[in-house]
Amino acid sequence: MDTEQLYGAYHFLLEVAGVTPDQKTIVGGFKSLSGMTSETEVIEFKQGNDRVIRKKPGRTKYSNIVLERGFTASKDLWQWRKAIEDGEIDRRSGTITILDQDMSTIVAQYNFFEGWPCKWHVPELDSDAAGLAIEKIEISVEKIERVS
Repeated sequence: MDTEQLYGAYHFLLEVAGVTPDQKTIVGGFKSLSGMTSETEVIEFKQGNDRVIRKKPGRTKYSNIVLERGFTASKDLWQWRKAIEDGEIDRRSGTITILDQDMSTIVAQYNFFEGWPCKWHVPELDSDAAGLAIEKIEISVEKIERVS
């Protein structure tokens, strides 16, 4: 009998439709990715003289996907964010792929839909620090689904 395989949290790819000028969709090397959560409202109701409160699922919402990476000269994601700031509605779909240790075997994939960068964090700078400048971007999404 095989034991359950566990995977590291450090091999992943982000693809966003149309972010790079040459239409390659894999976007940068990210330090971390978080916020891929879904939550469904709980609707409570009572029927007649029933003494038990019943519960049923309501609307589902998805949290923002938060990405962190070392600051680079690349402007691909910034240009997408700037378009939103300038009032352009630019929603895109994308895929987050989790890879095995060999960096090529796909463990899981999640698609997101109607995404747009809703928040940008400029790197914190400190002349006494020795670490990397880290920038963050948050992508607001309307739906996330696991495809594999």
